[in-house]
Amino acid sequence: MTDHFEVHERDGAARLGELRLADPVTTPALADPFLADAGSLWAAEQEVPDGDDDALTVLPHRAFPAGTRDPVKESFRVDGPDVDYPSAAVVAADDARDVGADAYLLSDAEGFVGHAAAFVEAIVDVRETLPTDTAVFLSGVATPRNAATLVYAGVDLLDATKARARGLEGMYLTDEGEYFLEDLEGLPCACPACATPREAFDRADCAAHNVNALKAELRRIRHRIREGRLRDYVEGQARHDQWLTATMRRLDDQWAYLEERTPLIRDSELTAATEDTLSRVEIQRFADRVTSRYRSRLTDHPLVLVPCSATKPYSDSQSHRQFHDAIQWRGHVASMTSPIGVVPQELETTYPAQHYDSVVTGDWSGDEIEFVAEVLRRYLERNDYPRVIAHVPEDGYREICERVAAEVDTPFEYTCVDHPTTDESLGELNAALQGEEAYRKREREHATVRAMADYQLGDGAGDALFPADLRTTGRYPKLQSWTDGVGDDGTQLATMVPQYGVLSFTLAGGKRWVESDAPTKRVEIDGFVPRGSVLAPGVLDASDDIRPGDEVVVEGPKAFAVGRASMSGPEMVDSSRGIAVEIRHSEEK
Repeated sequence: MTDHFEVHERDGAARLGELRLADPVTTPALADPFLADAGSLWAAEQEVPDGDDDALTVLPHRAFPAGTRDPVKESFRVDGPDVDYPSAAVVAADDARDVGADAYLLSDAEGFVGHAAAFVEAIVDVRETLPTDTAVFLSGVATPRNAATLVYAGVDLLDATKARARGLEGMYLTDEGEYFLEDLEGLPCACPACATPREAFDRADCAAHNVNALKAELRRIRHRIREGRLRDYVEGQARHDQWLTATMRRLDDQWAYLEERTPLIRDSELTAATEDTLSRVEIQRFADRVTSRYRSRLTDHPLVLVPCSATKPYSDSQSHRQFHDAIQWRGHVASMTSPIGVVPQELETTYPAQHYDSVVTGDWSGDEIEFVAEVLRRYLERNDYPRVIAHVPEDGYREICERVAAEVDTPFEYTCVDHPTTDESLGELNAALQGEEAYRKREREHATVRAMADYQLGDGAGDALFPADLRTTGRYPKLQSWTDGVGDDGTQLATMVPQYGVLSFTLAGGKRWVESDAPTKRVEIDGFVPRGSVLAPGVLDASDDIRPGDEVVVEGPKAFAVGRASMSGPEMVDSSRGIAVEIRHSEEK
C-alpha cells in the first residue's frame, strides 16, 4: 500500500502518476531534484532517517548488481522499515517484493538495460510482482533516446546520471542519437546550455545540455501519454537504435502484460506508419474479437468485401457512398484494411476502426497481406455466407482474396474491373446482386446493437442481452435500444456511443446484463452508494477481464450502478489509490 504515489492516466503499461511530495511531481520524471539517499548498508550501519515530505527518501539498502546469486541476496536482504513519509526501497529486479514503499529502485538496471530480452523480462516481472500503485525507478540508464521506450515498458522514475556522465565524456546526446562533441561544427539544440558559442562549449556545457535534452524528452513523453499516443512515438524512436526496436518487439510478444493495461477505447488517433503497428494490442485485440466474438446476423445475404477509405467512419466517405448506391442493402458489407484486417459494417465506428490513419502507397507488404488474409479466413470460417462478392482492386486486396478463396468453402466472385468506383465496376457490383432481397433498416440497426455487445462483452452477448423484443430509436450512429414496450413506452437498455462505437448501459440494461447469460464484467464494492466515481479502496473484487474503458456493473450491499472502468480489474483490486470506475447511473438498494 502506498500513501504518496497515485496513477492518474494510463497508456498501456505507461502511466501518468503523481508523486505526492510537498511540491507534487508528475511522473514519469527525473528523480534527481527530490531524491534523498539514506545510504548503503554495505559500508556501515545506517539509521533510518526521519524523512520529510519534501523528498523521496531512499531507505537504507544493500544494492545487488546484476548476476548476484540468490543465496547472497537472501543472506543480506534488508527488511523495509515502516515509515510515514515518501520512500523508495532498493531491490533487484528478480528479487523484488513489497516492503510498503512508494517507489522501488532497481539496483541491477545497468545489467539489463541494453539487452532487450532481459530488460523486458525484468520490467514485466517487477510490474507484476509489486503493487500496481507504486513507482518503478531505474537509475543510471536513461538517455534522451531510450527514455520513451523505458516509460512505454512501465518505468515511472529515471535520473540524469548517465546523461550527465556521457556529457562529461564528450558525448552530445539527442533524442535520436549521440555524437562526439569534437565532431559537431554547430549545436543542433536551442536549450540554455547550447546558447554558449560553439568554440566555448565544453564538456560541462555538454553535460548540462544532455540533462536538458532528457528533461525535454520526458515532457514530450508525458504529453504523449496524455494523448494516448506514446506507442506512435516509440515506433518512431525505435528506428534510431537496434536495442529499442528489439525491445518494442519483445514487449509486443508480452500480450497478457500489455493487453491488460491497454484501454479498450480512446479518443486519440492511432497512426499506422510501420509494419510494427500490426503487433499493437489495439490491432490484435480488434482482429481477435471480430473473429472470435462477433457473429454476423445478416449471413443469409452475400458478403460484399470493399476496400477501406481515408475518411472515417467508412460510410461517410465518397467511395463508400458509391458502393452503397450499388449495393442497396442487398449484401452485408465488410471493409478490408491494413492494419486492422476486416471491419464488418456494424463495427465501423468501434475503436480503432474509425480512429486510425495509415500510410497509403498502394503497395502491400508481405506481412500485411499475411495478416489480413488470416483475419479474413478466420472471419469466413466463423460466418456462413452463401457467397463472397469481392469488390476490391488488384493491388494487395485481390491477392488476399484469392489466397483465402483457396482455403475456404465459400465461393468468391470479383466485380472490380479496374478501379472500384468506376461506372463499369459499380455496374458489375450491382449486377452481381441482382435478385437479392434487401434487408430492412430494422434488421440493420438490430444487427449493429447486437454486434457491439458481442464485441464488448463476449461471444453470444448480443443475443443474450437483446432478444426478439428489441426496439431501436434514434439515428445511426447514435442508436438507443429498448425493450418491453411499443411506441413511446418501454425500457431503455443502452445507447450507442458514436465516438467509440460501443454501448453504454442504463441501470435497466445493467440489470438485464447481470441476469442474462452474457459474460458479466462486475465490480464488487463495499457498503456505500457511489456518486460520480468509485475509488480503488472501495473495491472488494472485480472481474479479471475488465480493461480500462470497459463497460461494467457495480454492485454492493447498498447499491447497484453502471459505469466505465478507469483501470483494469486486477488493478482495481490491487490499488490503494485512484479512480476505479466512473459511474454513469447508480441507485440505492
